[in-house]
Parts: sequence; structure tokens; C-alpha cells
Amino acid sequence: MRTKCAIVPMRGIRFILAASVVISSTFSQQAPVTVTLDQAIQMAIRHNHMLQAARTTVQQSQAAEITANLRPNPTFFTDWEYLPVFSAPQGTSLSAYLQASTEGDMGLSYLIERGKQRAHRLQAAKDATAVARAQVADNERGVTAQVGALFINAQLAQSTLELAQLDLKSFQQTVDVGDIRFKDGAMSENDHLQLTLQMLQFQQDLQQALLAKAQALADLRQQLGYESVPTTYDVAGEFGYKPLVATIDELQAKALQNRPDLRAAVLGINAANSQYELAKANGKQDPTISANYSHTGGISAATWSFSIPLAIFDRNQGNIAQTRIAIRQAEEQKKGANGQVLTDVRDAYEGLQEAAQIAQLLKNTYLDMARRSRDISEYAYRRGAIALLDFLNAERTYRQTELAYRQAVAAYLASLEQLRQAVGSRELP
Repeated sequence: MRTKCAIVPMRGIRFILAASVVISSTFSQQAPVTVTLDQAIQMAIRHNHMLQAARTTVQQSQAAEITANLRPNPTFFTDWEYLPVFSAPQGTSLSAYLQASTEGDMGLSYLIERGKQRAHRLQAAKDATAVARAQVADNERGVTAQVGALFINAQLAQSTLELAQLDLKSFQQTVDVGDIRFKDGAMSENDHLQLTLQMLQFQQDLQQALLAKAQALADLRQQLGYESVPTTYDVAGEFGYKPLVATIDELQAKALQNRPDLRAAVLGINAANSQYELAKANGKQDPTISANYSHTGGISAATWSFSIPLAIFDRNQGNIAQTRIAIRQAEEQKKGANGQVLTDVRDAYEGLQEAAQIAQLLKNTYLDMARRSRDISEYAYRRGAIALLDFLNAERTYRQTELAYRQAVAAYLASLEQLRQAVGSRELP
């Protein structure tokens, strides 16, 4: 017996492989993307458009450093006077007239800066750049806090959606049992109608949860950078209560070290001092020296000159006084920023403690009680031991308690993010 083998041309194999690569690539592009909180923060720091716009202020300040470090340009001047434009010279040739009867000058002058003005300008520009960097870091702190809050909101929406799906599935089973009991004559028509109508509330809860999640993901995507994640992305991460062990003194001490707005206030004092030194340097009078070559009446000559303003009236007194007062202003702003840091940490810490107490109370006491009450009522109702109204009340109380616990967890996590923002660090003691 002969066996026939089919030989596939290499061109066909290449086509099949190329097609499979395109299909797999398309599938990978359409596959959903899950983002954790840390990944979301990193994406926002890289792609958030408002943050990118804020970073340009540092680049603008660095460009100002270049300008501040430039020396004055020398001045070149020249002239040629007594040229015969409207009438020709009489009794002599044009070349002889130009040589003997016109005047030509050519010279160069340069302004000499005194008082180390260029060095003071450069230092003032560098101090302004340092302040701009600290302010951008503070903007990053704000964006991080916004991303954390929106991420937690998306997690709450996801958790609420899962609860709505479970409740709908569980109650559907109850309705199915009620249908059987109604057909067997063990349930009145009124109870059967009330039980069936109760499904509307579960379906509304599900639709509202779907809408809340879609809106939460859209709001978060705007902070991450709209183009950085696909439309089908989702959030992933632990959504639960975990106690924080840290004292208020430890948190405040770390905040004083890490808060970029406080660092900007400290650097603002340096910038104010630099402006004061620059104002004093600008009060120095700058001389101008010049050298000149002249050709007049057939005679060539060289001259040089020196000029300097007389500091009789304007010695930059106003700017010096203004920048001196600005130093005191910067010092007061630094003290205010220091107090604001301590206040922010305390407020966030107190809010976290209150949110933790509510979450612990629901988790350790009322959540289990509501779940057991619902289970007992459902078991008794299916066997005709309690009325439909009692079962529906137990079901409603259970849903409200479950939702309250999830909201308490979200409030606790939001308070934790607020505390991280107040401390200025993702890592807490």
C-alpha cells in the first residue's frame, strides 16, 4: 500500500504564520488590562498631562539660568560724515575729497559689570529652579493622592458590583423556590407577587453598580493619561481593612522630612536671599570703556574713553528694601508651611482612626450578625416558618450592612491615602 503525502509550499506556510501573528497581535491589543494601585500611580506620574505641563516650569527655569549666566554684549559703532550726496565736490576729484574732507569713525565699547552681578544672577536663577523642582514634586504628591482616591472609588464600585451580582443570584434562587411553592399552593398569590417584585430592586442595584464602575474607571483613566490605558482596562488589588500601626509623632516627624511643599518653602528662603544679594549687586554702578579709531581731514587718530554713572540718586534702594522684606515673607511662609504639615498629618490621622473604628465595628460585629440573620430567615422562610415580610426585612438589612461595610473599607482606604499625602510618602512608619 502506498501512502500519499501532501506537500505544502513554503509560501503558504509563511502566509499562515504571518496571519497567526497578526491574529495573536490583535488579540493581545484587545485583551483587557488590569492595573494595580502602584502601577496606576507610576502611569499617572509618567503620563498625566497636567503633571507634564507642570514639569515644563523646571525646564523654563533652567533656560532662565542660561540667560542669567550670559555676559553683556560688546557694542560696535561706526560712522562716515560729510559725504557729498546732493552736490559734487568743486575743484577736486571725488577720491581726494573723500580722503581730505570727510570724517570716518569706528569703535568698540563694553560694559563691565561690578559686584559679581553675573554670579548673583546665576545663583538666583538656580535657586528659582530648585523651588520649581520642589513645587513639581508637590504636584506629583497631589496627583498621587487623586489617583489613590479614584482607584479606591473604582475598587468600591467593583466590590459593590460583585455584591449586587451575588445578591441577585441568591435572591433568584429564592424566587425560584417561591415559584415552586406557589405552584404547589404553599404560597399565596400576594406573597408570590411581592417576592417577584422585589427582584426589581436587585436588578436596579446591579445596573447602578455597573454605571458606578464605568464612571469610576473613566475618571481614573483621565488621571492616568487617557492614552496610557485601553478602554477595557480594569483595576486589581486587595480591597479590605488592615490596621495601621504608627504613632502621630512618627508620622509628623516623617512628614517634616518628606513634604515637598515644606521643602519648597525652605528653598524659597534661599531664593529670597539670592534676590537680595542680586539687588545689592545691581546697586553697583557699571563702567563702560570704549576704543575709537577716527580718520578726519586726512589724519588718522585713536581715542579711548571711560564712563560710569554717578550714584547720586538711584542706588537701587527700592529693590534692595523690597528683597529684604521678601526674605522675612519667605521665613513666615516657611513657618506657616511647617504648621500646615503638622496639622495635615493630625487631621488625616484622626480621620483614619475614626474610619478604622467604623470598619472594625462592622467587620467584627454587625456584618456577621446580619449575614447569620439573613441565612436563618431564608432557611425559615423556605420552610414556611416565618412570613415573607420578615424575610425581606432580613434580606434588606443584610444588603445594607454589606454595603455599609464596603463603604467603610473604602473610607478607611481613602483616609489612608490622605495620610500618605499628608506625610508625603507612600511608605508609612
